[in-house]
Amino acid sequence: MDFIQRAIDKAREQRDRGQTTPIADTKPARPSMSASTEQIEYTQTRTAKPSAQHLLNQLVVAGFDNDSRAEVYRQLRTQILQKMRENRWRTLAVTSPNSHAGKSLTALNLAISMSKEVNQTVLLVDLDLRNPTLAEKLGIPVANDLIDCLEGRAELKDVLVNPGFERLVVLPNSRRSSHRSEMLSSPRMHSLLQDIISRYESRLIIFDLPAVLDDDDAMTFAPFADALLMVVEDGVSRRFDVERALKLTQGTPLLGTVLNKAR
Repeated sequence: MDFIQRAIDKAREQRDRGQTTPIADTKPARPSMSASTEQIEYTQTRTAKPSAQHLLNQLVVAGFDNDSRAEVYRQLRTQILQKMRENRWRTLAVTSPNSHAGKSLTALNLAISMSKEVNQTVLLVDLDLRNPTLAEKLGIPVANDLIDCLEGRAELKDVLVNPGFERLVVLPNSRRSSHRSEMLSSPRMHSLLQDIISRYESRLIIFDLPAVLDDDDAMTFAPFADALLMVVEDGVSRRFDVERALKLTQGTPLLGTVLNKAR
């Protein structure tokens, strides 16, 4: 697993030479949401546009073209899209070895950045049934959520929400489940996956999964994704934990690792 250490060392070297912008260290510019040149009108999907200040407070910066921190996610987007298109992958699972590495924020900013490409639509699914946070980070109210959909209390069309970004739809969750791995491997989940994958052939789907070492949720679901993105927390994620997380998810192709919270 020497490539892990090499990747981390390379990221630090690039940071020290000023080639990348540390996400946590850059002051935000004045709030100014970027405008899209093509307008999509959502007639069936609910739209809930959060305030710019709330997004900045939550470090959801990918939608602000004049915020230098967004460039980090644009670079990540370009690398990931190249790989996914090269392999004809459509689904990407984002996880981390341990909690608090910033994988949900990475998944959210990545999804927003991807959706800013004119020819790309994105669906972001909150599958962290242990600690769902995407709706909170976006500042959008949730009446019906993923669990309601899986338990038959709501239809998919009633759960999907457009958070004010063109070409991005979110399948949110707002509650924790006590039967997480069973729910992730249930027939209803299989049916839901088939539905969202087949509905729009050109759409990329990003799944925000729980941390691998917290429980078996990520292991249960990872095989359903085309590729895996591992978020590693700089100075916190131990080499042993990263190696173990990669071993437990080795059935899913590793698209790459993200060194997060670098200072």
